[in-house]
Amino acid sequence: MTRPPAAPAQGTSAQGTSAQGTSARGTSAPGPPAPRTPAGDALTDLVLAVFRLNGRFLEAAERLARPVGLTAALWQGLAAVLDRPAPVASIARDMGLSRQSVQRVADLLVARGIAEYQPNPHHKRAQLLQPTPEGRRAIAALADSQHRWANRTSAALDEGELRRVVDCIDQLSQILAADER
Repeated sequence: MTRPPAAPAQGTSAQGTSAQGTSARGTSAPGPPAPRTPAGDALTDLVLAVFRLNGRFLEAAERLARPVGLTAALWQGLAAVLDRPAPVASIARDMGLSRQSVQRVADLLVARGIAEYQPNPHHKRAQLLQPTPEGRRAIAALADSQHRWANRTSAALDEGELRRVVDCIDQLSQILAADER
């Protein structure tokens, strides 16, 4: 997860410092990066594995959603409001996404008639997104293939181990959310 060093500026060393010990910008050179702890190495390995896993999950979601006319993003947007309507900003916060990207997906859902905006009694401008009956039918149509995929994919794994992974990911999400504040 570390970037390779950039090419040094002319007249500077590979660390970006001149013979006088200052960087090309005239400030003291930062020195080598702090070493990672074993836990930091493990977290870095996890991050890289999650990046790869996310790509695989998105590929699977696209395959599952395609037959009902959805994409992975549309499915994710609909799923976010199945239990209760929510404003776009809340959906974005809950999912760790930008408000703008969730807004684009929400507008597509509405344009396709599988979600709709409703007035929000708590905020005049932040409307609530909710699925339409057609949107609920699309999600219901995915259920059988998603259940079969989940059962097949998890068959070689221990349920307790999977739940521990979920707990760890939830803890990391909370740590990262607190770190952003």
